[in-house]
Amino acid sequence: MSRALPENLQGVLFDLDGTLLDSAPDLYAALLEQCVEEAVVAPPYPSVREVVSRGARAVLRRAFAQRGEPAVESLVPRFLQLYQQQLARQTRAFDGIDQLLAGIEAQGLRWGIVTNKAAFLTDELVSRIGWADRAGAVVCGDTLPVKKPDPAPVLLACERAGLSPARCLFVGDDRRDVQAGAAAGLFTVAVSWGYLDGGDPHGWGADVVLDHPSELARLLRAGTLAA
Repeated sequence: MSRALPENLQGVLFDLDGTLLDSAPDLYAALLEQCVEEAVVAPPYPSVREVVSRGARAVLRRAFAQRGEPAVESLVPRFLQLYQQQLARQTRAFDGIDQLLAGIEAQGLRWGIVTNKAAFLTDELVSRIGWADRAGAVVCGDTLPVKKPDPAPVLLACERAGLSPARCLFVGDDRRDVQAGAAAGLFTVAVSWGYLDGGDPHGWGADVVLDHPSELARLLRAGTLAA
């Protein structure tokens, strides 16, 4: 038995951090600098990496939770400043992503990005990675008043890229990606190669869970997946 992808597939939308890009090393480097400034012992990298998809506050809580939420909030601007200085130094596309995107383009499909990351960071990062002229749409965490898991950013990306939601995939490494994609009417793909927020992607209700970008490339070529 098999399940088909949407008929007459038009494109694929992706989450950014933890799905397309491994940005955790740069975020961790920024946190290390801030820990030095604040005279706090830095948390281990693995504990920070798993929460990267939840954003700056989640990263900061790994080091400063004992100070309370108001203190964490007050540290956000400096953290983002430090992170911007680190931007794209160690961040790389996950293994297989470059080939996946090239294959999507070769099939005549469009692709775009829907991230909860702020635009001033997203736009610079996407540009430095070399994707600014290739992505059909880039919707950021502050593009709209709401962000994922609300479906509105996904629907906006579809509109900007000229994609019908029913003929599109949404791919992400966080439960919120699956929730947003499903609510917007897209076929949802959860990926286990990302940060996962310490969770199990098989429990998120995605249409399929994949372990490597090459699996998504094969799925797009085949048009069906094993049940």
